[in-house]
Amino acid sequence: MRITEVKISLRDDPKLKAFATVTFDECFVVRGMKVIQTASRLFLAMPTRRKPDGTFQDIAHPINAEWRAYVEGVVLREFNAALGRGDRPSRHDDEAEV
Repeated sequence: MRITEVKISLRDDPKLKAFATVTFDECFVVRGMKVIQTASRLFLAMPTRRKPDGTFQDIAHPINAEWRAYVEGVVLREFNAALGRGDRPSRHDDEAEV
């Protein structure tokens, strides 16, 4: 399996830097990934849903460290490319543009 497309929607927020939509093998898409800035680094958060008890659960995620590193690496490269192109961030709370 390989990533065949990544769409980045930059955000103007101190922590949430972008939403990402990732297509695998030109036939399966995962929306709602988030590029998050922490005090020490950027990382990729998987799409989640809020459970009735208020906690969050991933709805799609890699099942091993190698696959997580691959997906995160590709998405963060595309994120940095979007910044380098001068793409404009949005302050929207939704992902309609992704």
